[in-house]
Amino acid sequence: MSPHPSPSPSTPSAPSAPSAPVESARLLALVQQDSSSDADTEADTLQTAWVQALQQAGWRVGGVLQRVATWPRGGKRMQLLDVRSAQVFEISQDLGPQSKGCCLDPAGVVEASSVLRQALADSVDVVVTNRFGGLEAQGGGFVAEIAALAEAGIPLLTIVAPAHLAAWRALTGELGQELPMPQSVQVLHDWFYSL
Repeated sequence: MSPHPSPSPSTPSAPSAPSAPVESARLLALVQQDSSSDADTEADTLQTAWVQALQQAGWRVGGVLQRVATWPRGGKRMQLLDVRSAQVFEISQDLGPQSKGCCLDPAGVVEASSVLRQALADSVDVVVTNRFGGLEAQGGGFVAEIAALAEAGIPLLTIVAPAHLAAWRALTGELGQELPMPQSVQVLHDWFYSL
């Protein structure tokens, strides 16, 4: 795979020897061991490090990364960060510090989906999405954008919890691949450079 021309003067570095065998499927899911906040943090950190490494090497990366913070009065605050523009999308509702319910705001996810459509229109080299989660498992969220990216042949990396793995497999079929967490940036490079 060779990069498209990019405004960056850098050129992608050559891959090092693969550290693990990786198939050439264009849709890759990092499968979390569980749905704990530690597992979320580990997957988000890896995805962010990989995106930064690709961008520094001159690859055109599109999509969204997840950031988790705390609302001013307490409670989980989830945001999506556009990896190209740094625009932030709120994808959670402030339900208060005592809330145990799901705080995901589907309207925020719909708004952020424009980032994936723009990445498709710009024919970026690779796309990342923060999760293939509950919305996607039910046919919503980023499903339409993931399908369009797959049809266009643009590689995609996402994160999937075990509860949504069957839906991921149903959507991606032979185009999808899975790697169990934990993984390394090098293994993600091996996957990408094998395409």
